[in-house]
Amino acid sequence: MISKLLNSFKKADNSLPDFYQVDLHSHLIPKIDDGSQSMEESIELIKELKSIGFTKLITTPHTMMHRFPNTKDDILRGFEKLQDEVINQNIDIKLEVASEYYYDDHFIELIRKKDLLTFGDNHILFEMSYTTPAFGLEQTIYELLKAGYKPILAHPERYTYFSSKPEKYEKLKDNGLLFQLNVNSTDGFYGKNPQKAAKYLINHGLIDFVGSDTHRPKYVQALKKSLANKTFRNIEDKNTIKNNYL
Repeated sequence: MISKLLNSFKKADNSLPDFYQVDLHSHLIPKIDDGSQSMEESIELIKELKSIGFTKLITTPHTMMHRFPNTKDDILRGFEKLQDEVINQNIDIKLEVASEYYYDDHFIELIRKKDLLTFGDNHILFEMSYTTPAFGLEQTIYELLKAGYKPILAHPERYTYFSSKPEKYEKLKDNGLLFQLNVNSTDGFYGKNPQKAAKYLINHGLIDFVGSDTHRPKYVQALKKSLANKTFRNIEDKNTIKNNYL
């Protein structure tokens, strides 16, 4: 009897929590960035994510001019092929597409042209250099908000210049920036410093969204483990997670 109870608790701990049925950060379109490298791999990743319990995946290929200079048309064409294959294989999951924009001059230009791929309620996902602070970030947040966008900073725990001075996080939040935590950061997938920063963000109630940031199969395998992490399981104690509103 005791062993059955323990097994049931273990299963519950590894299940997808109710607040995380929608994933807003992944790289599932094949051969468009450093994510999936084939249609077969993309389909396997989607099947795995569905088996975990996701009902909707918003895939967000990189728009990064110095590495992955994707245009909106490139992304939409790739997504159409992926969606067609998902339908052909009768995989019952909802797919949407946006982009993970890299903070550079091209991103600023797209903001001013209002030519960004959005999701949810006009949300925008963007990232920055992990090691070099972004110039003019506060002004850019202001421009995004003024243009009617709702900016989300991808994986804030991974930027060394923030994690070393965590009081900077509060200032960015005060400016209107939303934060998306990578689930795998809570279990040390990206190293000890991002894990420490993730705990700080969670404990201070600064997280708005969580994401898998799935690139390849190893990310999904790590995700299955991270979902049972105590830090992640208790995230709603101090944070209001908005994934399911997207």
